[in-house]
Amino acid sequence: MAEVKKVQQSKAKKIAISLLLTLMMLVTAQAAEITSVIPIGHTVGIQMSADGVLVVRLNDVQTADGAVCPARDAGVSEGDMIVKVNGAEVASNDEMQKQIALSAGQPVELEILRNGETQTVTATPRADTDGVYRIGVLARDSMAGIGTLTYVDPETGAYGSLGHGICDGETGVLMPLKEGSVLYSVVGSVQRGEVGEPGALQGEFQSDVPLGTVNENTESGIFGTLTDSSLYSSLESVPVAAADEIKVGEAEILANVEGDKVQSYSVQVVKIYPQDDEYGRGMMLRVTDQALLEKTGGIVQGMSGSPVLQNGKIIGAVTHVMVNDPTCGYAIGIERMLEEMTN
Repeated sequence: MAEVKKVQQSKAKKIAISLLLTLMMLVTAQAAEITSVIPIGHTVGIQMSADGVLVVRLNDVQTADGAVCPARDAGVSEGDMIVKVNGAEVASNDEMQKQIALSAGQPVELEILRNGETQTVTATPRADTDGVYRIGVLARDSMAGIGTLTYVDPETGAYGSLGHGICDGETGVLMPLKEGSVLYSVVGSVQRGEVGEPGALQGEFQSDVPLGTVNENTESGIFGTLTDSSLYSSLESVPVAAADEIKVGEAEILANVEGDKVQSYSVQVVKIYPQDDEYGRGMMLRVTDQALLEKTGGIVQGMSGSPVLQNGKIIGAVTHVMVNDPTCGYAIGIERMLEEMTN
């Protein structure tokens, strides 16, 4: 639960109160083949670059004639993705600002992506008091944070992590992925969770030690391929539980809350949700392990993706903490993650 951290806190608050016939048959067959995976439970650093520039906020440009916001006047909204400026693709703030500067105050066409649809609007940049042409957009083109690896398919290296998507912390928009990587990390300290204030793992990751790629950012987690097997080469596979095998009662989670050590902690599955739950919840968990309660206060940000096991099978992954009770949280069902990975 990481910048990832802001993301999880935002979503936790919301929940504590989301071809061809031949190809379709092939996808179904692939999903059915994944009957066992290796649960991991180790934290990783996650770096992602967006496929475009996400508008986080619209700001006024202070000009000699007063405050104006050309982007707002053109119809740009917070949460839009700016993908082109005057026909040139932009993948970063720098690239967007360069195109705006080249306009020298002439109108620019902005191609934006909103709710899956492409639109084109025209904005006229204005010079600020320093003479820099701007359109009044505060944007984000990347993010990084700490999360937990849930599982890996040892046959292919395909993995699933987090159990929820990486969204912008201010707009709540799922970040369209251009490219990303997972990196080796260790947990240096823990901010304990308290009622009304979720805790967090304080981790460090090594940008020069990539473990694999991030290929998809979805509502059910991030997915990709591990190119380094060091986190799972000595671990064993476990069966994947079907949804009807998950029961209310004792279970365990694998979590990395200190250094690079992964440990098992006892939890209770206290409620099971329908598979079509609108918030993506598979089950509600309560932490019962005294060692984990003393260390973290319960579920904290950064534990998103911690695998949940019951009766020797993997049943899901931790996704959210309840803001008003950090000993409780939610988990996604493992079948839902695997279906997303193979689609």
